[in-house]
Amino acid sequence: MTTDPTDPTVPTVPTVPDPPKPAPNPQTQVSALDRKLLLHFPGLVVRKDLTKGLKQNAVVPTYVLEYLLGQHCASDDQEVVKSGLESVQRILAKHYVHRSQAELVKSTIKERGSHKVIDKLTVELNDKGGIYEAEFTNLGIKKVPVSADFVRRFPKLLVGGIWCITDVSFDVVEDDPKASPWQITTLKPIQVASIDYEEFLKARAQFTADEWTDVLMQSMGFNPEMFGRRAKLLTLCRLIPYCERNYNLLELGPKGTGKSHIYAEFSPHGMLISGSEVTAPKLFVSNANGRIGLVGYWDCVCFDEFAGKDKRVDKALVDIMKNYMANRTFSRGIEQLTAEASMVFMGNTQRSVAYMLKHSHFFEALPDKYIDSAFLDRLHAFSPGWEVAPIRHELFTNGYGFVVDYIAEVLKHLRTEDFTGAYKKYFEIASEVSTRDQTGFEKTFSGLMKILYPQGNATQPEIEELLSFSMEARRRVREHILRIDDTFKRHDFTYRPIAGGDLVTVLTPEEVQYPAFSGPRTKQADSASTEEAGVEQPSAPKDPKVSVASRGSAPENEAREGHVVVPENTKGWSYKRLFASHLQGARTITVRDPYIRHFFQARNVMELLQMIHALVPEGDEVAVHLVTQSDPETCVNQEDMLNQIVTAFVGARTVFSWELDHSPSFHARSITTDTGWKISIDRGLDLFQRFETGPFSVEQAIQEERLTRGAEVSYLRT
Repeated sequence: MTTDPTDPTVPTVPTVPDPPKPAPNPQTQVSALDRKLLLHFPGLVVRKDLTKGLKQNAVVPTYVLEYLLGQHCASDDQEVVKSGLESVQRILAKHYVHRSQAELVKSTIKERGSHKVIDKLTVELNDKGGIYEAEFTNLGIKKVPVSADFVRRFPKLLVGGIWCITDVSFDVVEDDPKASPWQITTLKPIQVASIDYEEFLKARAQFTADEWTDVLMQSMGFNPEMFGRRAKLLTLCRLIPYCERNYNLLELGPKGTGKSHIYAEFSPHGMLISGSEVTAPKLFVSNANGRIGLVGYWDCVCFDEFAGKDKRVDKALVDIMKNYMANRTFSRGIEQLTAEASMVFMGNTQRSVAYMLKHSHFFEALPDKYIDSAFLDRLHAFSPGWEVAPIRHELFTNGYGFVVDYIAEVLKHLRTEDFTGAYKKYFEIASEVSTRDQTGFEKTFSGLMKILYPQGNATQPEIEELLSFSMEARRRVREHILRIDDTFKRHDFTYRPIAGGDLVTVLTPEEVQYPAFSGPRTKQADSASTEEAGVEQPSAPKDPKVSVASRGSAPENEAREGHVVVPENTKGWSYKRLFASHLQGARTITVRDPYIRHFFQARNVMELLQMIHALVPEGDEVAVHLVTQSDPETCVNQEDMLNQIVTAFVGARTVFSWELDHSPSFHARSITTDTGWKISIDRGLDLFQRFETGPFSVEQAIQEERLTRGAEVSYLRT
């Protein structure tokens, strides 16, 4: 029996007719991680750049595209991928309904009598006729009778609609001219039929924690090499609402950071709606007809564009949401109903973090009716969207990741698991926290455990990392509620190892970075925090994870010995802030960094020289000498770039020179001066994440506006 390669009943998905072909590159390198993923999850992964190429002009969710790609292109064999991609493109060209060609598709159905289409279907009950009627979003036909059996099997058709592969026929009913000529003969939602969870756990066990984190990042479409550890956790945090029941998450940040992408594209179990379109009947229940709203059918409901003072908000809706977010219940008349949908609130902020800390609070961008301490206290976590880098081309991966529909089904299954108490084997909460605070950070912790360690075998340091991160996310909620409602009790978020050890007080990075603007802390927190100005005192903890939560911001203007931790994913840091006070007055400066090899690293040197130049009084001169290394395979333009910098500073107050040190033991990075200072930098000058460049880029012009990689700097007198 031969199979029609364009028949979407085998696999099926949507995209535009004849999209630009992302022809597989025969030079594509398959990484060791990709090969491992293909080995242990055969048929369940896809090359993510194929999805991006197909999606360029298609207004369809990613999970719809990858459903088909996973059937045809789950291989590292370039010929298989090429052939599979061509099959996908034929299917899309033949069966996906593009709005601009809707009339042509309708004509095809009429002339042939029947035709398969890929479109989004929404069903409503015609209560007068007692039948269900479907509307095809792109095809544009309405009131198409649909079998009640389909509605019973796929109830999401009634709430928001789902993408389907549908056989549509055309037959005019002569005896009833009012009857619809359109008929649905078969209907199949685009989704993975089932998963074998035990097999998933066995395959997961073949990956280390870091490998698995990178697999998940690639499955979300991102290149893990472009993200630090904290940035990865912040990104994966967006998956928690899919695997944790009744989880309430708020994320506010600048535009363009991909806040809503995960909820619009990643899973068939999530619904993205505009924050201004929310009504009580749409969300919970219609008292007019008794129909259950979105929370009854979806695992996650995301409110996009939630922030904005001009949004009209129904106070009654806020009250219903408060009850649901706290108790999972809502009312239909006198009947109490329950649901498990998580709620996510995404919005944009216009202010800087420092401004909000100094003058208001982090909730200031929300509509006034939502700035209600009782509503906000129901939030389990506040994710700092300002720490997420704006989406850029290089952030996307060309590697392999899970077909998103598969990982979406895994996350759905994980809703039945519970890891809220997994940390209690190693740690106890030492501070007096409210029930809501504890529920908040435990649900975040449980969600991250499910995502990263679904088999439950995380080590003590791994559990501590997630516990600290989760407590921080809830602390951010509590601290800013205190700014709008002083009736709430102030307390700290502190834990200690059961086996013995010091108390660890969790602070948010913004409290650490801007201690002068942060709210008052209890005496316990002040005593637990061993550093007030960013210079480590003798009693400060040495664990880098603890130091992020317990150290202050930056060295004072007066040069002195000490240690500074630059937290990952923070702004407000610059070479001037870190180095200026210790380089002031020097006439000879030596920079040792073996990794000044690429353009961005040479640019770092240029920016350091600019900062030093500004420190030198008119009429004086300072000599800066760089010692670095070379690599013939990667340092194509190294010599040319460094010589250009030498030429650029000829005649300036700063004189630049450089040399190569070929010693194999040359690894340490430092800056030394003739005034007796040595500054040791574990990352050298590479302190900042990649950023948008260009003449109008604020990140390029101002170092303080860039996100940091995370580093440690020590200041020593020699």
